[in-house]
Amino acid sequence: MNKKKRPADLTATASQAANRRDARVDASGGNTMDIHLASVDVSIGTKQLLCGADVTLVYGRRYGLVGRNGADVTLVYGRRYGLVGRNGAGKSTFLKMISSKQLVIPSNLTMLSVEQEVDGDETEVVQAVLESDSRRTDMLAREKQLHEIVNRPGLSDEEKEKYSSELTTLYAEMEAAQVDKAPARAASILFGLGFTPEEQRRPTKEFSGGWRMRVALARALFVKPDLLLLDEPTNMLDMRAIFWLENHLQEWTTTIVIVSHDRSFLNAICTDIIHLHSRRLDQYRGNYSNFEKAMREKLTQQQREYEAQQQLRQHTQEFIDKFRYNAKRASMVQSRIKMLERLPALKPVEVEPDVVLNFPECEVLSNPVLQLDEASFKYTPHSPLIFQNLCIGSHANSRICIVGENGAGKTTLLKILMGDLTPTSGFRNANRRLRIGYFAQHHVDQLDMDVAGVELLASRFPGRTQEEYRAALGRFGLSGDLALQSVATLSGGQKSRVAFASLAMQNPNYLIMDEPTNHLDVETVEALGKALNAFKGGVVIVSHDERLIEVVCKELWVVRYCTFKREFCSG
Repeated sequence: MNKKKRPADLTATASQAANRRDARVDASGGNTMDIHLASVDVSIGTKQLLCGADVTLVYGRRYGLVGRNGADVTLVYGRRYGLVGRNGAGKSTFLKMISSKQLVIPSNLTMLSVEQEVDGDETEVVQAVLESDSRRTDMLAREKQLHEIVNRPGLSDEEKEKYSSELTTLYAEMEAAQVDKAPARAASILFGLGFTPEEQRRPTKEFSGGWRMRVALARALFVKPDLLLLDEPTNMLDMRAIFWLENHLQEWTTTIVIVSHDRSFLNAICTDIIHLHSRRLDQYRGNYSNFEKAMREKLTQQQREYEAQQQLRQHTQEFIDKFRYNAKRASMVQSRIKMLERLPALKPVEVEPDVVLNFPECEVLSNPVLQLDEASFKYTPHSPLIFQNLCIGSHANSRICIVGENGAGKTTLLKILMGDLTPTSGFRNANRRLRIGYFAQHHVDQLDMDVAGVELLASRFPGRTQEEYRAALGRFGLSGDLALQSVATLSGGQKSRVAFASLAMQNPNYLIMDEPTNHLDVETVEALGKALNAFKGGVVIVSHDERLIEVVCKELWVVRYCTFKREFCSG
């Protein structure tokens, strides 16, 4: 399926007032080591995501963002930042502004953003990673060139000494850069991300887009830039690879900015959280749990201060109104009027509304709802078995999570459960009134980007009223103008909500979901867990999200290459 191009008027843009000082020196002759970018605006189409932020970038050990209204956001070298905010707030767009250099980053800082998979060609996976280090590649090329020159017949002694000296210097630089250890380091990173030694020697063209995204991540980890930008890095990984990445990044020594919906991942990695909301940036020390606690305490304190000031204003105004024309108290009245004028204009606390998702009511089926009886499966007569003699079943109130490494057969098992694939031997038995609602991992590819959510539902479910389409979208938080915006203008998480609404309009009594948390924000993952628990039918999900599994899962199906293990969760 060809991806539709995004409309030109929806291109994300950033602007800033010019006030550059990167080449100036201070009184002692040293570089001032800073850049000031005044009044930064970030927008996508007509929607403004960041308004009037003053961004101060400091060379060397510190560079940062100073947000409007006194919010001081500084990126300190060597710290790991989680960039969080609601779907549609502009997190991914803001990262792209940095990676595309629409916001100026000091030129002495190396920067990488993992956004696209590597090209599929004849290059071996491990070689694709090694080639990402251009300095190493240049040194090896120069070494080969110098060897050819030194061994060239007829070279004068003076020239031979010159090139031999350069070669000696180059060897010292290569030793300092640990060029000889690079292949082992690249192999170690790839193995951590799920590539076997044999797969590392295969050409990249033999791998899917998701696996080539892993190669792109491996390249960034191998190069280790001064600033690493990661947008939902766990979306492409299974749980084993996520645990490895957590451990690897905990030892990271340069700066990272991560956008992620995975609460557990943010807790394991982040030393700081940057909250993007209400067109401003706020910074909190600690991981995501620390941020949640600190934000609650901050909002509570702000609300107390606002209410106390409102009481003071009311009491003072009552005094002024009562004695305004009392000559004996004229000086006191004037004093209180001036006091009111000097009071800062506190505003009510801005509290983001709770995210609420609702799947519709459905009939409760009699058990068993769905069973596999001695089911085995392989794709061709000569291919190996993926499953053998499976005897599993689910009920009307099942809450099942399927986990396993990528390629182990999780999605294949889902397709067998749905009836899209027929067991090679054995049987699939389903309740005659079973209606499965399926959420695909790559649901965005199945959405028409050129129409609004309401129009998309109308095309899929004709004959219903506008109110029904809007109500379906509203159950998943897409009300008002969001329901009328073209799908292309929505964030990744909002596109997922359109897919949820489309699924719900099928009126299913059984849900099967493949990685439903991809692209959702943390709050929406929590809301999804509550919605799945409230659903009256059965639920089967494939997920790598620890929090969703913790909230929803009552039964765990562990898939490991032709083996299957069933476990029950204590809660």
